[in-house]
Amino acid sequence: MAQKTEKTTTEPTAKPEKKKKNRKKTALKVIALILAVIIGVGGIGTIITLVSSGANIKLAKSYAKVEYDSQLVPEKDDDGDWTFTTDRDFKIVQLTDVHIGGGNLSGKKDSNAITAVATMLTTEKPDLVIVTGDIAYPVPFQAGTFNNKTAAKTFASLMESLGIYWTLAFGNHDTEAYSYYSREDIADFYMNGDYPHCIFVPGPDDVDGSGNQVIKVKNSKGIITQALYIFDSHSYIDGDFLGIQWKYDNIHDNQIDWYSSRVAQLENENASAVSEAQASDPNGNYLPLTNVKSLAFFHIPLTEFKDAWTEFEDNGYKDTDEVHYKGGLLGETGERAIYSGIHEDNLFETMLDLGSTKGVFCGHDHFNNFTINYKGIDLVYGYSVDYLAYVGINKKGSQRGCTVITTKPDGTYTIEKNNLYKSGKYDIPAGFADNISMQFEDVTFRYFDEEK
Repeated sequence: MAQKTEKTTTEPTAKPEKKKKNRKKTALKVIALILAVIIGVGGIGTIITLVSSGANIKLAKSYAKVEYDSQLVPEKDDDGDWTFTTDRDFKIVQLTDVHIGGGNLSGKKDSNAITAVATMLTTEKPDLVIVTGDIAYPVPFQAGTFNNKTAAKTFASLMESLGIYWTLAFGNHDTEAYSYYSREDIADFYMNGDYPHCIFVPGPDDVDGSGNQVIKVKNSKGIITQALYIFDSHSYIDGDFLGIQWKYDNIHDNQIDWYSSRVAQLENENASAVSEAQASDPNGNYLPLTNVKSLAFFHIPLTEFKDAWTEFEDNGYKDTDEVHYKGGLLGETGERAIYSGIHEDNLFETMLDLGSTKGVFCGHDHFNNFTINYKGIDLVYGYSVDYLAYVGINKKGSQRGCTVITTKPDGTYTIEKNNLYKSGKYDIPAGFADNISMQFEDVTFRYFDEEK
């Protein structure tokens, strides 16, 4: 009996200790297993990413150099501005929202973006390509990586293979808060000497952002026929640094001051050039271009894009005294539809006051591609390239293409929107356009240009 009692009294104290030990062992095993899986998956993911990105960089480098009849080669002038000199038309291609992921999840869509860009540029043979933001899209659940330099390397490699001069305005996705590399890092990468066809300039140190620059087009007399202003429109405002609230930033005041000072500087430069030309050849025909005509390029649209479209829409999709519709679609849905910066800025008003800039080109909203003139300034959404960011956008085609801007020796310009698939201009690779819908079945358009 004593033995029995002892047995029954000792068992309850032994079992919990054993259970605790077993639980600890089990927990340790589970933790070890989870770590092993994480390490394994991470290792596999890294390998897949390296293989996938390596394949797309190889694809980018495989394209032949574009053959020009006479390619313009820019030089830096005394102001440190890249300058093209020509007495002929000057051709610019605006690309926007290329959205190369550069990771293990985006390989196929990245190759589509590379193919699309190469197909269009090989045909267009532009003097200059300006990318208005979002070359990269390092969003991990879609791209499979945080490494935004891989996308930058892929695109820069493509442009170097094609031998086309290019620059960019940073977009909100190029350097996300969680990305490995900052704007300054990516800017340094583009300028490291490996990509001589990239004419990106970081801009003044005392001006917000990276990539605020001026590119000049001059004639043989040294007179500026067109200035191209490129701005960093930044990313998100304070309190939304991850962008999950879609609260986008604006052009900052010191950038507008920089723009104003450069407009004045170029006017003085042109006045001197015109005087010198007249002195050397009094009988020559000289353009009165002391007020230098210019175009502006950046990623996030101004609030005036929304103001202009709202006025057009409220007037029954008919022109008003201040608004003149020139074509294209408002394809985004939702209450905002036009995802401009949250705050007002004075850039548009400054452009009106100075009278230099006649066209503003942006991206950011992948389904919007309209052009509308507001108070004498063209507000232009470029065609996007994106195969990755928007869900299902890889199978849609009505929004995909490029914008061709041709500046004339007299300071005027033309705009041509070319759809990749339906313009008839491009030699589409076999099978590349399969399963591409030219309609947005899941999007209700606010306006169709063909219905005007």
